[in-house]
Amino acid sequence: MLILILGLLLWAGGHYYKRILPELHEQMGQKAKGLSTLLIVMGLGMMIVGYRNADFINVWFPPTWTVHLNNLLMLVAVFVFGTAHTKGRLRGWTRHPMLIAVKIWAVAHLLVNGDLASIILFGGMLLWAGLQVMLINRAAPEWERPEKGPAKRDIILVIITLVAFGAITGIHMALGVSPFPQG
Repeated sequence: MLILILGLLLWAGGHYYKRILPELHEQMGQKAKGLSTLLIVMGLGMMIVGYRNADFINVWFPPTWTVHLNNLLMLVAVFVFGTAHTKGRLRGWTRHPMLIAVKIWAVAHLLVNGDLASIILFGGMLLWAGLQVMLINRAAPEWERPEKGPAKRDIILVIITLVAFGAITGIHMALGVSPFPQG
């Protein structure tokens, strides 16, 4: 569990570094980006290893219906994440689409995982994303909404969302974690 927690801290530190220590970040120049990337990649690796190797300590028993809600929320999360990259009408519908997607992803996974490692991982990521939004908004309170593009790009986003959701589902199944209810 310690590796998982340290991984979360490195992940958060790599992302928060620029916002919490802006002077130091600016002094370091390009090296700061390398340091942030290193912390984030190390944190991600440690989260994966720590989560996979954590002892299963059950905290609560999620109802079986939450699996359906999780899948719906995950589809929404993938779509919201994609709006950060779309050139369609949905472009700029919110300031932080990727962080909103992380929040949705975290809540979805908290609904279906009642073990301590899951609560630490997904709860930690939910907390990280919330704090990241606050730090960004505090550092740059003004935001200029990008111009909307053609609606056909949103149709492409829907197709990409479905393909990405299918790929994510396939990866989960390959890892032995079925995202569908077991009947």
